[in-house]
Amino acid sequence: MSDLLERLRDRGWRLTAQRRVVAEVLNGEHVHLTADEVHSRAGALLPEISRATVYNTLGELVALGEVLEVTTDGRAKRYDPNARRAHHHLVCTRCHTIRDVPADPRTADLPAESGFGFAISGVEITYRGLCPDCQNAS
Repeated sequence: MSDLLERLRDRGWRLTAQRRVVAEVLNGEHVHLTADEVHSRAGALLPEISRATVYNTLGELVALGEVLEVTTDGRAKRYDPNARRAHHHLVCTRCHTIRDVPADPRTADLPAESGFGFAISGVEITYRGLCPDCQNAS
């Protein structure tokens, strides 16, 4: 069973066939799929799943805090099941591959005088560059 499915089961979230397929599609490391990609992959496993069901399920997973909604390129939102471990993102500027990288607590420190009185609730850091495949293609 995937980590996400296990977390959802532990929460007592009702796992319908549609919800289960969406969770299965989101399983794995470095998963950052768009809603359309989730729908396409879910449809291969459960042809009758609707786009609305996928969008609704993703919204519920985000609201539960079990999936992160990530926008790294100003384009489509992507869904990241790595919601339990603090991490940043490494994005290829050519092919748009996204990789999770462990968060270094020192990079998230914001000196009090720079915070303008904000109560900080989260930090998002995105590193950009060329992945090895795109470097070799140049």
